Amino acid sequence: MDRLEKICISKGMRMTEQRRVIARVLSVAEDHPDVEEIHRRSTEIDSNISIATVYRTMRLFEEAGVVERHDFQDGRSRYEEATDDHHDHLIDLRSGEVIEFINEEIEALQKRIAEEHGYKLVDHRLELYGVPLEKKSD
Repeated sequence: MDRLEKICISKGMRMTEQRRVIARVLSVAEDHPDVEEIHRRSTEIDSNISIATVYRTMRLFEEAGVVERHDFQDGRSRYEEATDDHHDHLIDLRSGEVIEFINEEIEALQKRIAEEHGYKLVDHRLELYGVPLEKKSD
């Protein structure tokens, strides 16, 4: 049983075989797939899974707090397993690659900014968008 499936069961979610496959696909994903990619990977395991089932399952998983949905300005919602481990994202606008990173200086700065405005920071989401640097010829 994969991590995501265990979390779903612990939240009292009924796990059909198709939901198990989708949970498995998300548990092993090393990227941030959109619904179409989750469907493609899921049908490699079970060809009977429809795109509508993937959409419904992703909405259910998101509402249960087991996945996070990201909209990285490319018109597609992307998903990743929800964890307690905070990280931020750098999105390559050319390739669509999503790079996860943690930067303690940025974390401290965000906390300090909130405090300067009289707030305690309880959550945030940082997304940086970029293109690869042009390499200089020698």
